[in-house]
Amino acid sequence: MASRKHTSSPVQYVQIDGLVVLKIVKHCQEEAAGGTDLVQGVLLGLVVDNKLEITNCFPFPRHNDEEEFNEVQYQMEMMRNLRHVNIDHLHVGWYQSTYFGSFINRPLLDSQFNYQDNIEESVVLIYDPLRTTQGYLALKAYRLTREMMDFYRNGDYSPDSIKESNISFEKMFEEIPIYVKNSHLTNALLCEVEEKTTDEDKFNYLDLATSSMLEKNLRQLMDCVDEVAMDANRFLNYQRQYNKQSVQKQQFLTKRQQENTAREARGEKPLPEDDINKMFKPIPAPARLDSLLLAEQINNYCQQIGEFSSQSVGKLFMSETLQKEPLES
Repeated sequence: MASRKHTSSPVQYVQIDGLVVLKIVKHCQEEAAGGTDLVQGVLLGLVVDNKLEITNCFPFPRHNDEEEFNEVQYQMEMMRNLRHVNIDHLHVGWYQSTYFGSFINRPLLDSQFNYQDNIEESVVLIYDPLRTTQGYLALKAYRLTREMMDFYRNGDYSPDSIKESNISFEKMFEEIPIYVKNSHLTNALLCEVEEKTTDEDKFNYLDLATSSMLEKNLRQLMDCVDEVAMDANRFLNYQRQYNKQSVQKQQFLTKRQQENTAREARGEKPLPEDDINKMFKPIPAPARLDSLLLAEQINNYCQQIGEFSSQSVGKLFMSETLQKEPLES
C-alpha cells in the first residue's frame, strides 16, 4: 500500500513529533499485554497547507464492556483541559495498535469513516509493537479514499453496487507518508546516546533468528486465505440458488404462456398474470464488503512478508561477507 498515490487527498504527508511517537510506544508497552491487546488513542495537531502536523496525543483508558464509559465526553474533557494549558487541542485523527498488521477490519473502517466524515483531514496511525522489536519502526498512517468514502456512505455493498462504484481492495485505503520531527535539543541528546551505545547493542538487530516471526506472518496469511475460501463458497452457493430460481421462473412463464395460448384457442379467457416476485421471492445478494476487507488484509500480509524477507536476506548476505573476510585475509 505504500506505493499508492492519491493526489485528491487534502493531506499529502504527516509530520509527527518524536515525543508523540514515544507516547504511542509507551502506551502500547504498558497496556497492550505483549502486543496482543488493542490500544487506541486520540491525535491532536493542526493542518498547514497539505501537511498534517501531529503535535500531541492522549490514550483511551482501559475499561470493561460492563463499565459505563462515554468516549465522546472523555475526548471533549481532555481537549478542554489541554486548551486551558495552551496545548494544541484540535482533533486530527486517532491511533491504534495492531498484531502483525492484522488491522484491516470492519471496526477500523467504521471508525475511520466517522472520523473522516466529520473531520476531512483525519488520519489513523497504525503501530505494530511486535514488528518494531525487530529493529523496524512499524508506524504507518492511512486514510480512506474518496471512492471508498462515497461507496461506504451509500450503504449498499452488493456485487452490482461494487461494480458500479468501480471499487476494489486497492482503492479502499491510501497510505500517507510519515516524517518524524525532533527538536534540536532532542537531536543533540540522540547523538550523545549513540556515542554511549556499545557495539553489542548496535548489532542486536542483525540477529538471524527470524524464522519465528516469518512463521507467524505466514500463519496469519493462511488463516486469512481460509476465510476468503469460505466467503467464496458462500457466494458460489448464492449464485447456484439464483440461477436455479431464474430457471424456475422461466419455466413457469413458458408454461403459463402455453396455457393461455391453449385457452385462447378454445375461446376461453386467459389466466391472470400473477406477480412472479410473490411466487418466487428474490434471493438477497450477499454483501461483498467483507471480501474486500479480506483481500486488502491479504495484500497487507504479503507486503509485510516481502519487506521482512528482504531484510532477512540482506542480513544473510552481510553475515556471509563477514565470514569470508577472515579467510581471504
